[in-house]
Amino acid sequence: MMVQYLALKAEAADCLLFYRMGDFFELFFDDAKTAAAVLDIALTARGEHDGAPIPMCGVPVHAAEAYLARLIRAGHRVAIAEQTESPAEAKKRGSKSVVARAIVRVVTAGTLTEEALLDARTANWLAAVAPVGDRFGIAAADISTGRFELGSVGAAALDAELARLGAAEIVAPADLPGAEAQRRDRGFDSIAAERRLKERFGVATLDGFGAFDRAALAAAGGLLAYLDEVAKDALPFLQPPAARAADGHMAIDAATRESLELTQAGGGGRAGSLLASVDRTVTGAGARLLAADIGAPLMDRAGIDARLDLVALLHDQSGLRDGLRRQLRALPDVGRALGRIAVGRGGPRDLGQLRDGLGEARRLHARLAGLPDRPALLETLLPALTGHGALEDLLGRALVPQPPIDASNGGYIAEGYDAALDALRTTGGEGRRAIAGLEARYREQTGIATLKIRHNAVLGYHVEVPSKHGDRLMAAESGFTHRQTLAGVVRFNAPDLHEQALRVGQAGAHALAAEAAHLEEMTAAVLDRAQPIAATADALARLDVAAALAERAAEGGWCRPEFAGHSCFEVEGGRHPVVEDALKGRGERFVANDCALSEEQRLWLVTGPNMGGKSTFLRQNALIAVLAQAGSFVPAARAKLGLVDRLFSRVGASDNLARGRSTFMVEMVETAAILAQATERSFVVLDEVGRGTSTYDGLAIAWAVVEAIHDRSRCRCLFATHYHELTRLAERLDALSLHHVRAREWKGELVFLHELADGPADRSYGIAVAKLAGLPPPVLARAKSVLAKLEEGKAATGGIAAGLDDLPLFAAVQAEEPEPDPLVAALAEVDADALTPRDALDLVYRLKRIASEER
Repeated sequence: MMVQYLALKAEAADCLLFYRMGDFFELFFDDAKTAAAVLDIALTARGEHDGAPIPMCGVPVHAAEAYLARLIRAGHRVAIAEQTESPAEAKKRGSKSVVARAIVRVVTAGTLTEEALLDARTANWLAAVAPVGDRFGIAAADISTGRFELGSVGAAALDAELARLGAAEIVAPADLPGAEAQRRDRGFDSIAAERRLKERFGVATLDGFGAFDRAALAAAGGLLAYLDEVAKDALPFLQPPAARAADGHMAIDAATRESLELTQAGGGGRAGSLLASVDRTVTGAGARLLAADIGAPLMDRAGIDARLDLVALLHDQSGLRDGLRRQLRALPDVGRALGRIAVGRGGPRDLGQLRDGLGEARRLHARLAGLPDRPALLETLLPALTGHGALEDLLGRALVPQPPIDASNGGYIAEGYDAALDALRTTGGEGRRAIAGLEARYREQTGIATLKIRHNAVLGYHVEVPSKHGDRLMAAESGFTHRQTLAGVVRFNAPDLHEQALRVGQAGAHALAAEAAHLEEMTAAVLDRAQPIAATADALARLDVAAALAERAAEGGWCRPEFAGHSCFEVEGGRHPVVEDALKGRGERFVANDCALSEEQRLWLVTGPNMGGKSTFLRQNALIAVLAQAGSFVPAARAKLGLVDRLFSRVGASDNLARGRSTFMVEMVETAAILAQATERSFVVLDEVGRGTSTYDGLAIAWAVVEAIHDRSRCRCLFATHYHELTRLAERLDALSLHHVRAREWKGELVFLHELADGPADRSYGIAVAKLAGLPPPVLARAKSVLAKLEEGKAATGGIAAGLDDLPLFAAVQAEEPEPDPLVAALAEVDADALTPRDALDLVYRLKRIASEER
């Protein structure tokens, strides 16, 4: 057995090997040590290898999914070695033959399909990256639903594209430096990949799917080769590849996504993110699509307006919206059920979900097709909601109303679908009733009231009596044959029981075989219509997203954004959706603010105190741009925007110690990326650039960055700062406009008004904020005196630090010359190189004497 195990382990050396032994998956050697630690299960030993005990642990097959989920989350890959023959078949080769096993699948983070291993509301992308020339091809597939897209980007946009996907797993060539990925030596061949794609989708050319360059095709080859490797013979369902144009979506780099908390909050998880604030979807597929929309806002104005038209219809007709959401809420996840069936991991329940989902889609079609003045996007979606009549009829007639998850015990084919199957079930039922009659007869015949007929996998049907009655049935004339003695009971067989059991067993086996054949037929029928079913799933998800966005807009009083053909950004009464939700939960009101960026005023310099709302104002406008181009209404009274090709946000920063970067270094790297990539159509929000270094350096950097954005990038920009000296730039930068967040001191207390006003702030209120934070009164008093002296010196000389030496504290320090240390003076007179051993000993005694005198 260990020879077989080691051979299989060599096939999957980079994986933990789940080795099937009866009802358990066992792990051995280092795999066992690793798994035991991650899963918190017992580590034991069994047998020896090279004279040492073999470490071992195991998990039950019936509970394997839960353990797999924990191992995958911990970053491991798991190879599944199943028994490919029965013990009886193995014995035919010899009494000591080991049951044949083979690796049937490699479970990895990017190739999951099981419901228990996936988050229903999050896509699970597997991505492959391939460099060809100066381009990087990216192939991405979510095999749980079949979504498949190809594209390529330049080196500067690679990180942003991977950040958009948030892939669970990345595959890359072995020689590609950079991000963590599964390294592979084969498959990244664009010519071979093109041939494979044509074969897989049965086409003579890929032109019908879109234009794919060599980099995109090479990435597709790497992805398909990896799927071959991990899926073995159970290749997943993939929809035809969708071409992803590099300029088809707003570019958002990883730092900006993190700063704006688009789909994940700073602490991890969805709570507190823009997605969580917006998400009112009622299906898992809708939640996944909404996350994709927010992660990749459109650059196509027609596509944006098409989405907005559908949202507007459902926003204005609340009755239609409520009814649609009720129907959608009852839907199963059609896309993921199809994905499980395609890889051979589906069961009767998945077929039942398809039956129910397709039926509900047909009813939705009937409801929506009768609407007058239907938006163009709805017209596009309607045909995908119907056309499955024959398949729906088959599944409706063949399946019971609530099919089981597991097919092994049968019971999922409806009565009346197959007369022969019904007859077998009748025979089996009659046999079981006959066996129940035998039990009553045996009790009467033997006089043993506690006699029972039981069944198990080893003995089959058998008679069981308490031990005290065993001798009565042991007699030859009793007609019973002894089978087994256990503590407390004795088990027997009887000829007529054996006959009935044989009849029941044969009928049951034939019934299971008949049901399995029907399951195979239904699965084949589903796979024949895999592409149209996937289109139905996509249409249902799009309807859910539109209804959810309409619900959110109605709930929050959001408006439909307008789009202009020039680079404007006009928002009236704009709000931050996440902050507004948080304030509403505390019974407080969010203060809305306007923003009006234009060619004449494309750069706003925003000053004001900490906690005054500068960062919130910056972020809310960036989020409004994201929501608008994702096809959503926005939290504002009115919004008119020019399309944003690239969005940059540098609001807040932290150390990246793992990469050896301080807060200031992270800030400068992100700012450099903005200056290198921003165009006239971009939107940039920058907060406190330069604060991570000395005052003069920080001011100089912030000054230069403002000039560069104004003169070279010429993009729309909101720039918040505490460097009030920057306001002088308004004297020579024509497109720079000064604004501040308002605050007032009332009876010694600072009151934040959170309102934006024109012009620079009159002061920063830093000491007032420090008081709110709880700094001790003596520290605050000292800070006020230092501030007064600094401002006096600055006014007199123009130097920010002038006059510091006149402060009492500094003057006192300068006046007091410290007395020389006798020990230091004595040591300074010593020529260490000239000391003899005797001199050194004398010196030690001398120093000890000086030290004692000092005490």
